[in-house]
Amino acid sequence: MSPRPAFDSHLHTPLCGHATGTPREYAQAALDAGLSGLCFTDHSPMPAWYDAPWRMHLDQLPQYIEEVRTVQAEFAGRLDVRLGLEADFHPGTERFVERLLAAHDWDYVIGSVHYLGAWGFDNPEFVAEYRERDLGDLYGDYYALIESAARCGLFDSIGHLDLPKKFGHRDPGGAAALRALDAVAGAGLSLDFNTAGWRKPVAEAYPAPALVGEAVRRGIPLVLGSDAHQPQEVGFRFADAAALIGAAGGRTVTYAGRVRQD
Repeated sequence: MSPRPAFDSHLHTPLCGHATGTPREYAQAALDAGLSGLCFTDHSPMPAWYDAPWRMHLDQLPQYIEEVRTVQAEFAGRLDVRLGLEADFHPGTERFVERLLAAHDWDYVIGSVHYLGAWGFDNPEFVAEYRERDLGDLYGDYYALIESAARCGLFDSIGHLDLPKKFGHRDPGGAAALRALDAVAGAGLSLDFNTAGWRKPVAEAYPAPALVGEAVRRGIPLVLGSDAHQPQEVGFRFADAAALIGAAGGRTVTYAGRVRQD
């Protein structure tokens, strides 16, 4: 039996302020790549003070939904197009995110941590800050936030688990990551297997192969995502991702109506 076509469950749109290409162009790229479907997961609105240049604003959310629904209708019968969000976990904003998620019918919600306090640690503009930080403490603080994200009940999966390695600053320990995986497993969540890491300075997908193995041992499934910010990135290195996950004995899933699809 041939493997089923892949499904890309992590994609952005220009409404986030740092992506190019229309939703229709992303869908056409998925179709051209032989994918079975895709789920748009643009950066969700947050309170006005939070990360304003790098995500859609609350008043843009109806436009986002309308654009995705239009693509759903156009590609019906040819490509399974779903509607999701990449939502941030940032202590103190949980009530805002909860209201946002309750207001619309989403297929899939990724929970991601992009900030340590006020520092956007994955932003190339602020990479010099790594020189001021102890990596052990940094990863400890980061994975503590991941644990809280996993337990808050808002998300279906955790995005790019080991994101602080993006610029090559790798975790010098490992215990905090394992505790985070325990929290993910305990909450019944999945992990975003994010191939964008292969496009970054670290040149390694998120999560790292060793963490994929640990996730598999805990029964955590993986959701394939390219984290595409332009149409040509849709499905990026999915064959390599499938091989890595398969070698670890893992399984991939998708979500529809916020229900896991095996």
